[in-house]
Amino acid sequence: MALLRPYIFGEDVRTQAAFYAEALQGEIVSVQTFGDIPETEEKDRNRVMHLVLHAAGQVFYMADAGPIDRGNGLELTLEFETEQEGRQAFEALSAGGKLFMPFERMFWGTVFGRLEDPYGVRWQISTQPEEDKYV
Repeated sequence: MALLRPYIFGEDVRTQAAFYAEALQGEIVSVQTFGDIPETEEKDRNRVMHLVLHAAGQVFYMADAGPIDRGNGLELTLEFETEQEGRQAFEALSAGGKLFMPFERMFWGTVFGRLEDPYGVRWQISTQPEEDKYV
């Protein structure tokens, strides 16, 4: 068995991670900078080499890199037990971003929506199906 850990690159991941921590009721648990590496150039010393964020029951890794060209071939999906939890995450992540699909009940038995957050990361937010036949 393997664990999937999304690794999100951004131009200012401290700010981006703080946004996710608030939106998904999580916390930043560690930050390592390029300054931790001996002989790093002064201009890079405060850039984030590796950040660990615990949010929405998941672990996300993040690092400063830039500029970012994201493309649209990947979306992160968070599935919540309740509609209230899912709606809170959807509304918080979409603040300042773009909506692709509103968060609403779907014919397949979940509440579902798609968005791009203000940092260009695409998300699918869903609730568990009434009868979870996919697990």
